[in-house]
Amino acid sequence: MRPSVYRGFRVVGVEDGGFSRASAIVRGERALLICVLMEGTWVEDVRGTMIAVDGLDATEKLCAMLKGWSYDAVMLAGVSFAGFNLVNPRVVYERYGSPVVVISRTKPNNVAVRRALLHHFSDWEVRWSVFEELGQIYETVSMPNEPPIFVEVIGAELDLATVMIQATSACCRVPEPIRVARLVARGLTLQKKNQ
Repeated sequence: MRPSVYRGFRVVGVEDGGFSRASAIVRGERALLICVLMEGTWVEDVRGTMIAVDGLDATEKLCAMLKGWSYDAVMLAGVSFAGFNLVNPRVVYERYGSPVVVISRTKPNNVAVRRALLHHFSDWEVRWSVFEELGQIYETVSMPNEPPIFVEVIGAELDLATVMIQATSACCRVPEPIRVARLVARGLTLQKKNQ
């Protein structure tokens, strides 16, 4: 099928805002997590919540934001938000039944991730289990003449995920739902810091 067939798909993009690692250690800082619901390249709705930096609340907070929305897939900008506050894509898929596509601009280095978790977290095994459930990392091209992106898929085949990625990539290699969620999250975080 051609990507244009899927332009009517409703896709949720998920990204976080920035945070200061130094202040997070001292004050228990929180970071903004944003969901953007898009149909094709049109924004339908935006939701946001705060999650703990290096906490364990991202999966439940994301599931709460998705409640009541009708969508065909969720696209995550990785699984680590607000440091190592991990979204478990399998839990999201099992809760709502729609595919979850994890997208990275660079190839994930799970050896380095495991080492960091071991070094910094007493509950590293809980966090590492999210990475163990992800499965194979695929390389795909979202737009002609752009570098590849790296994809992990829960609840769908790679072919379907690739078509959806290509159909929702309009300005760059990052699909619009993730790109727009990032713009909203970073914009609101910057605005808060300037107040």
